[in-house]
Amino acid sequence: MKINLETDYAVRIVQCLADTGKRLDANAISEKTGVTQRFSLKILRKLATQGLVKSYKGVGGGYELALPPEQITLLQVMEIIEGPLVISRCQQSDYKCDHPNDCSCHFHHLFNEVAADMQKKFSSVTFEPKK
Repeated sequence: MKINLETDYAVRIVQCLADTGKRLDANAISEKTGVTQRFSLKILRKLATQGLVKSYKGVGGGYELALPPEQITLLQVMEIIEGPLVISRCQQSDYKCDHPNDCSCHFHHLFNEVAADMQKKFSSVTFEPKK
């Protein structure tokens, strides 16, 4: 299991904005993160739509974090890009399990525990700049 490339880039972009502490245009973000400008803009749109990033148009426009970096968690960024963190499809609310009634699946409970542990860990990591 691994996070997708878009999530990896979103983490880089949020960390860049946190470390810089000021408004940056898409070109500067692209240069600092190594993410193409086109892909950066796609990710920034998602982050702005979900209220994690503010966007400004016109001269002096650009992007900045909408919240202090210490209030933004790794889990938030990951879930904005990938959706809720689940280990197995059986954890999704719309999934219909096809196990027979007389066959109980102990993996479902294990997957729930592991996902909860991962959520807890990712929620404890913020984008507060390192000093």
